[in-house]
Amino acid sequence: MLSTSITRSTPLAQQLRPSFMRSAVPKSARIAAFHATQRQQILPPLPQKIAGTLNEPTLVPDPAPAHGSYHWSFERIVAGGILPLTMAPFAAGSLNPVMDSVLCALLVVHSHIGFESCIIDYFPKQRVPVVRNVAMWALRIGTVTLGLALYSFETNDVGITEAVTRLWHA
Repeated sequence: MLSTSITRSTPLAQQLRPSFMRSAVPKSARIAAFHATQRQQILPPLPQKIAGTLNEPTLVPDPAPAHGSYHWSFERIVAGGILPLTMAPFAAGSLNPVMDSVLCALLVVHSHIGFESCIIDYFPKQRVPVVRNVAMWALRIGTVTLGLALYSFETNDVGITEAVTRLWHA
């Protein structure tokens, strides 16, 4: 049986603690070591600009079919096409250079679309237009560089599927 008397005003967990743990230290001083420092943000918040007043409606962008369902459908077709092109050379046992080239092209397009979506999501045009333009141009340069590197690897070396096969059997 416990030797402490249980009262309704004090929480049960605090009542069951031994007396040496029940100190008169204020709650603000009883915090974890990692939380003892002042909270600081790593990066300052982005500049915020409110357009209009509270009673004005939100501006709705003009509809563009290329950025709507057609864009989404194209992304799904590219993503769905990568899977059979990745497995077909290994399942069939043939290393066709045309299939390898189509796989490389789809990988480049798929990567570009994915990174472009990240840039659009994380760098809004209205808040940080310069950073977004720099990031988009860096993505374009990186995509062209990757395309040229894969083209060189396909024409002057063994190709993607043969490289993966050699790595798998190494």
